[in-house]
Amino acid sequence: VQLVESGGGLVQPGGSLRLSCAASGFTFRTSTMTWARQAPGKGLEWVAAISSDGSTWYPDLVKGRFTISRDNARNTVYLQMDSLKADDTAIYYCNHDQYWGQGTQVTVSS
Repeated sequence: VQLVESGGGLVQPGGSLRLSCAASGFTFRTSTMTWARQAPGKGLEWVAAISSDGSTWYPDLVKGRFTISRDNARNTVYLQMDSLKADDTAIYYCNHDQYWGQGTQVTVSS
């Protein structure tokens, strides 16, 4: 199993970023995929999940600002992040079952 995130970077408060996670080594189309993040000095925090049928889940912390989606033809899951805040600064990880990607850094700063 391999999960490879991309799309992180530096963005100003109020800006947007779209993260991607390319998956391989398992049956992507039947799998629930999630995104989580870890800010400096803090624990892991779930930010979005999408099931095989496209149902999505978000914690209140990001609801209305983050959107998870998937492209089963490309074995890729996305995280669209809008109205970003400084508190969204973290390393963002893609997850499936017990597998994790290497993470991509998102920094929100002016």
